[in-house]
Amino acid sequence: MISNDDIAKVLAAFKTASTYDFSDYCDRSFARRVDKILTDNKISADLFVKQLMSDRDFLEKSVRDITVNTTELFRDPQMWLNLRYQVLPRFKDKPTIKIWHAGCSSGQEIYSMMILLNELGMFDKAQIFATDINTAVIEAAQTGTYKYMFNLNYLDNFDKVMRENPYNFEQKYDVPYEKYFDIDKRKDVIQMNDFLCKKPVFRKHDLVSGCNPFYHQFDLILCRNVIIYFNPKLQNKVINMFANNLSVNGFLILGASESILGSANSSFERMVGFYRKKQTISMF
Repeated sequence: MISNDDIAKVLAAFKTASTYDFSDYCDRSFARRVDKILTDNKISADLFVKQLMSDRDFLEKSVRDITVNTTELFRDPQMWLNLRYQVLPRFKDKPTIKIWHAGCSSGQEIYSMMILLNELGMFDKAQIFATDINTAVIEAAQTGTYKYMFNLNYLDNFDKVMRENPYNFEQKYDVPYEKYFDIDKRKDVIQMNDFLCKKPVFRKHDLVSGCNPFYHQFDLILCRNVIIYFNPKLQNKVINMFANNLSVNGFLILGASESILGSANSSFERMVGFYRKKQTISMF
């Protein structure tokens, strides 16, 4: 495993050569990913630092390798069921609903949201915003094109959320896949329909910056399985930023293994599967 001294050199190189700052990432996770880059490229830490300082393309590729980009259609079906039956209906009477997917990765979560909104009759009034630090996954998200065999099991997630009602097992919904995406088994492709691909506003954004790139107040922010890779200090910074950019009674949804700790917790009321912003929040 890479030494602490070498990690310090790598962190300094990123900060010197770019606007990226990984100093508040989880130490173990960051070291593990840098170590993998060194192994895959068969280079030393010193050579890695040298290339970061001299080769912008290599630096951007390294950022992509360090950041985590794992997602799937309707990942964690119970969370989507919570959204469908407990969260989104609260916005039914609002003229617009603004949603931010922070750390959107390759976009399956965004398409899941839009499918759900459409079934609830809320698609047209929803404004969808999505960000990620990785430009490559943003480009993939914009195309709405995914591998069929890789995502095959995720069609089961679709069925659980879109075709079944866990509160009334006798009720079934007829929601055909082709309403939202085309499946070409021969080419191993799932292609999201055009009306979905045109909806979101994508932007490259680094959560470490602590800013809102859209200058909107949001009704719903999803940042799932991202802050788990941050240390507690950075987690609180990001959660406070979300709190300051959520409407009163807006909702924040984190990953299943993530929670709000420390001072940021005072801004939210914890509910089953999500957090709701309190009427008044503490000033930080």
